[in-house]
Amino acid sequence: MNPVTRVLLNRLRHRHLGQFVGYWDALEALVIRIYKQAAASQADQSEYLRLQSWLLKNYPRWQQALAPHWQKVRVNRRLVEADPFIILLAPERVSAFVENWAAMQTLPAAREALNNFLLEQP
Repeated sequence: MNPVTRVLLNRLRHRHLGQFVGYWDALEALVIRIYKQAAASQADQSEYLRLQSWLLKNYPRWQQALAPHWQKVRVNRRLVEADPFIILLAPERVSAFVENWAAMQTLPAAREALNNFLLEQP
């Protein structure tokens, strides 16, 4: 887990939010691994489908609260124009992340939005 996210999440003790962050972290790690390997296996595809399914089912719970945060995030000095979480959950195949620099640039936008959201929690 991202160290900043871990510190922020540890102070909250919110089970459902912690679960969401855990699944998001796993997706982020998978996307990074696929990008670095420049290849995706069938096991990667299975893992992606499992993570994608859970996140698509559970993201709506957090989507509205995260929106103001990702709308303030910049990628290449430009404000993000679309929900980075949805962008990264959209591909049907994990192979879409092979050599996908745009996806790699989208990951930090989602992370920053997530961390900023966690920061504002009481």
